[in-house]
Amino acid sequence: MAKKIKLSLILNIIIFILVLIGLVFMITGFRFMGEDKLLVAKNIEAFKFFTVDSNLLMGLAALIYVIYQLLIEKKKIKEMPKIVSIIKFVATVSVSLTFAIVLFYLAPFSDYEFFDFYTNSNLFFHLFVPVLSIITFACFEKKYEINNKAILWGFVPILIYSTYYMIGAYSHVADGKVTEGYDWYGFLKNGASFTSALVVFVIMIVTTYLIIFTLKTANSKMNK
Repeated sequence: MAKKIKLSLILNIIIFILVLIGLVFMITGFRFMGEDKLLVAKNIEAFKFFTVDSNLLMGLAALIYVIYQLLIEKKKIKEMPKIVSIIKFVATVSVSLTFAIVLFYLAPFSDYEFFDFYTNSNLFFHLFVPVLSIITFACFEKKYEINNKAILWGFVPILIYSTYYMIGAYSHVADGKVTEGYDWYGFLKNGASFTSALVVFVIMIVTTYLIIFTLKTANSKMNK
């Protein structure tokens, strides 16, 4: 087994374990770094966050990738199924988006302290899992043939989540403001206008495209 493949398998196993730990901590409310101040919810409510959803997808993608890579190494199958590669790519894009939004928008511009976004389960979801996912995808996995169809798949999670988020927010508007508890990321804190929603949507799409381009380029260059 090639060294890069071994490293990829190890990192993907670690990613799956970290996602599992993060989910258990989030759902049960277990804390090891003091009380959380934001972006936490117990039980099924935890899945209202894109952070949790994207990490869950990444954990499942990592597990599926490990299983199929081991089947390849044991010569049970010849190559990675295309659908597995697409799922892995989409999941990596999703957690990279989570990482970027927290690092460049939520943490520096919210009313909370920067490192409040990296406590307890969010330490796994906002930092460890995204960083490890980016590293293994870009550096240790074989070249992904990311064509136009695959690129479009990369937008699917954020499009679905944006629809859910906006419906929830705009169905709870009073006096031009979203009712507290329905705009948990604060994207519409300046007002629930069409312009605000459009700006948020455009930023999300552009950011997602930049992530797709960056991941595709990094993976391609590391496999020359």
